Amino acid sequence: MNISATEVTFDDQTMWVALDDGRTVGVPLAWFPRLLNATPQERLAVEISPMGLHWDELDEDISIEGLLAGRGDQTRPDASLSQQNSAAERP
Repeated sequence: MNISATEVTFDDQTMWVALDDGRTVGVPLAWFPRLLNATPQERLAVEISPMGLHWDELDEDISIEGLLAGRGDQTRPDASLSQQNSAAERP
């Protein structure tokens, strides 16, 4: 993929990523809990690279490919899997 971010901005509920092909992608901050819980100053400390977005202090990395595919935080446990495991552990 040759699409890169050129700018990242935020409002109260959304991260907006401007792309070098002219599109702007908006994704809910709820998809990325580290960003949702970050201060505005922490959110603005983004490093833009050809592959994606990085927040060193927040330990958050987001690929442009993932954003375009509609993927949120991939480090969250799958809710349905967690529920299945909990049910299997009950007597």
